[in-house]
Amino acid sequence: MGLDLIDLVYFLVSVAVILSVHEASHALAAYFLGDPTAKLNGRLSLNPVRHFDVLGFVMLIFVHFGWGKPVPVNTGNFKHPMRDSALTALAGPVSNFVLAFVLALPLKYMGEFLPVFVATQLWWIFDLSIIWGIFNMLPIPPLDGGKILGLIVPRRFERRFMEFQNKGLVYFAAFILLDMFVFWDVIGLFFRPVAGFSLVRFVVLGAFEFVRSVIVFGV
Repeated sequence: MGLDLIDLVYFLVSVAVILSVHEASHALAAYFLGDPTAKLNGRLSLNPVRHFDVLGFVMLIFVHFGWGKPVPVNTGNFKHPMRDSALTALAGPVSNFVLAFVLALPLKYMGEFLPVFVATQLWWIFDLSIIWGIFNMLPIPPLDGGKILGLIVPRRFERRFMEFQNKGLVYFAAFILLDMFVFWDVIGLFFRPVAGFSLVRFVVLGAFEFVRSVIVFGV
C-alpha cells in the first residue's frame, strides 16, 4: 500500500483513533466481566500512548500493517474464563464497527459542509475501522477471532483450545509467511484502500440507511 506523506498522516491518525477505541474496548469489557487488570494498568483509556507498541508502530511505518500493545487480561478473575475471554476479545472488533456506524451520520448528511481535510480524515477512520474489525475477526490467534472461537468450543475441548491459543504467534507467523509467499494477499485485501474501501462504504452506509428508515418510518 503506497502512501504519500499526506495520506500517511491520515493513515497514522486513523490508526491511533481506531487502536485506542479497539484496545480500550477490550479493557472495558474485561472490567465489566470482573477483571480489573487492564484498568489497573491504565489501559481503560482512549489515550493512544497507553496502547503504543514500538514494534507495531515500526511495522505501521514501513509496511502499513501493525498492532497495539496487547491488553493484559487475567482470566482467573472471570467467572466463566472461556466465555468471558471470548467476549472480551469480541469487544474489540465490535467497537470498530460501532465507530464506523457512528461516523456514518456526519459523513452521509454533513460531509459536504465539513472542511475537506476533516471529511477526508473521517473517511479514513471510517474505512480503516471497518477493515480493521473484519481483519481481527479472522479465526487465527492471536487475532481476536481466534479467541472468539471460545464461545463455541465444547467444554471437553477447552484444554486443547487453550493450547491452540498459546501457540497463536506461531500460527499467525505462518499465516503471514503464506500470505507473502503463496500470494494469497489476504492482508492486502483488507488493508489496500482502493480495493476495499468502496465495498465497505456500500455495506455500512447501506446498513445505516436501513436502520434510519426503520427508526423514522417504522418499516
